[in-house]
Amino acid sequence: MFSSLRIRNYRLFFLGQVVSNTGTWMQRIAQDWLVLSLTGSSAAVGITTALQFLPMLLFGLYGGVLVDRLPKRPTLLATQTAMGVTGLALAFLTLSGHVQVWHVYLAAFAVGLATVIDNPARQSFVSEMVGPGQLQNAVSLNSANFQSARLVGPAVAGVLITGVGTGWAFLFNGLSFVAPVVGLLLMRARELHPVERAPRGKGQLREGLRYVAGHPELIWPIVLVGFIGTFGFNFPVWLSAYADDIFHAGAGGYSLFNTLMAVGSVAGALLAARRGTARLRILIAAAMAFGILEVMAALAPSFWLFALLMVPIGIFGLTVNVTANTAVQMGTDPAMRGRVMALFMMVFMGGTPLGAPLVGWVTDAYGARVGFALGGLVSAVAATTVGLVLARVGGLRLSVGWHRGHPQVSFVPREAGEQKERMATAV
Repeated sequence: MFSSLRIRNYRLFFLGQVVSNTGTWMQRIAQDWLVLSLTGSSAAVGITTALQFLPMLLFGLYGGVLVDRLPKRPTLLATQTAMGVTGLALAFLTLSGHVQVWHVYLAAFAVGLATVIDNPARQSFVSEMVGPGQLQNAVSLNSANFQSARLVGPAVAGVLITGVGTGWAFLFNGLSFVAPVVGLLLMRARELHPVERAPRGKGQLREGLRYVAGHPELIWPIVLVGFIGTFGFNFPVWLSAYADDIFHAGAGGYSLFNTLMAVGSVAGALLAARRGTARLRILIAAAMAFGILEVMAALAPSFWLFALLMVPIGIFGLTVNVTANTAVQMGTDPAMRGRVMALFMMVFMGGTPLGAPLVGWVTDAYGARVGFALGGLVSAVAATTVGLVLARVGGLRLSVGWHRGHPQVSFVPREAGEQKERMATAV
């Protein structure tokens, strides 16, 4: 489960990200709660989320082209430093009492700009640290790292918000970027697995898009995570609305919801780390379960039932993310990985600027339950549709029958399924 941590460079990277990710989750909770406190509007929280992910939608593919050309370690040093400075600036404004909602919007957009380069660079740099043999394990542990920080970050943020104010959470986040910067500086360059960088040239963006379009095993998982990222992952909007309007639980309830979801996410990431391969059928099944569980949570009548459902939602949501991420990375030529992963992150995260304001408006107009249920329904329908498309591309067909007195639904090779039908007709 932890085999890639034996590699010194990856271990330094992993430990730095533990600290930084904790600060990132603290800032996310504090940021959403600050906007809700300043405006009283779920739509405003949605706008904040949209602004943070809008640069990925606008410039994500160009970020991938740059990452394929640039050395990854110096690039990450620059992006991590930029995000730390942004956190410190927001901390100063909040602690000095001068913060306004437009400041938060601007800070969210600035973080999003850095993320355009940082995300594909981090995704691609993993293979340079660990090599192809440990890539699946390292990708899963990265997700476990991020979600483990989600256990600590929201809990600490909740204490700070209620005790001394949101500004201290922003300050911790700004300072937390010292850890990954130091880790990157301490790495041994000779132990990295060099990857040939793409030369400057025309048409590299189109080349990347054509590459993905020509590989169904890449394009359809990206389509699926696009739908789920746009409509199913708007938790800042929903959970803040449930904590404030449905259950009247305040910042502590919002923190609890995020923490319980993180428990499930860590479990999902560790289970993914144990698996040897990233199978597309696991991706489809997890996406369907994720959507159905969101609909169930939307209808939950009590605080504790809703809270407990955050755990399996976290498990299946993280399984979708890790499985799709690993499948796409493993199926991509190393020279194209920056562009392909930029497209993956652009679709997964960049869809949020489209979905978050819409979901926020639905939540304000019709209530949190309707908004949450709609996101789950779209995710489940997308999973079903993509599953059927992948089955058709792979020469499979849906088989419905009985096994030992119980109904059984599975995909079988098209010829085998047709032969079985002919035999049944003959009988």
